[in-house]
Amino acid sequence: MAKTKVFIDGSVGTTGLRIHERLSNRPDVELITIDEEHRKDLIYRKEAIESADAAFLCLPDSASIEIVDALGNSPVKILDTSTAHRTNPDWAYGFPELSQAHFDKLMASNRIAVPGCHASGFCAIVKPLVSSGIIAPDYPIVATSVTGYSGGGKKMIAEYESADRDFEFSSPRQYGLTQKHKHLPEMKVVCGLDFEPCFSPIVADFYSGMTVSIPLNARLLTKKLSVKDIHEVFATYYAGKKLVTVKDFGMDGLLSTNSKSGKDSMEIIVTGNDDRILIASTFDNLGKGASGAALQCFNLISGADECEGLVL
Repeated sequence: MAKTKVFIDGSVGTTGLRIHERLSNRPDVELITIDEEHRKDLIYRKEAIESADAAFLCLPDSASIEIVDALGNSPVKILDTSTAHRTNPDWAYGFPELSQAHFDKLMASNRIAVPGCHASGFCAIVKPLVSSGIIAPDYPIVATSVTGYSGGGKKMIAEYESADRDFEFSSPRQYGLTQKHKHLPEMKVVCGLDFEPCFSPIVADFYSGMTVSIPLNARLLTKKLSVKDIHEVFATYYAGKKLVTVKDFGMDGLLSTNSKSGKDSMEIIVTGNDDRILIASTFDNLGKGASGAALQCFNLISGADECEGLVL
């Protein structure tokens, strides 16, 4: 069996390291590497990518844009984990469960933008609501997202795991206070919204896991639906999906944000009552929110089983 040649540009960051770890022992993959001294050299990186069948970009936005521009119309399949190309209509958005159109575009494209972590949980909830005509594109969406500190990358991980860290690190900390979070344009465009949502991301003192929660006021929906009706919409929408499932209706009590830590799947929860409905998505910010999503896309476009190397 011919191996798929893969280059990871930016393999020393959190996402790049996890992708490298997952692919290094796969018999269907041949990893291409370059000398450490050349890992930031555009010429060497471009050469490595052009010798591959697929390349992961685990880079800052500016570096991703630079290398993509340098590659031009190269037929190499590019999977970009940065924010740079997620709203570009020429790129496929790497969340194949969102619709048949998303799946088809992913399979036909050689330019794939891997979704952001917060945006993954948000879009998994809002896209079905808009597509099913349950909420209008101008619905005043409010979203809260709680994440483990690994989502902040190496610097934040070091801060949280430092022996002499400030006592405030032991408390959940809200950020994005100016409502300018980098995932907001992605949330709006992918879900077909007229406006960006009011979004409150919170980082807390645990390594990995994420829960995105979105409340709905039933009186503002476009049609009269009960909370059970909403649950059925989601159960039907994601029926048969391997990485996105809908929890049985009737959840009460406590929802743990780290329940999917170490896994690459996502679970949708629909609860509340007929007046005020709560929809949440729980997953690992490093899994379906990052490297797991990237590898799912890679598996699909390379002809491997969709779940190869993933933990469900």
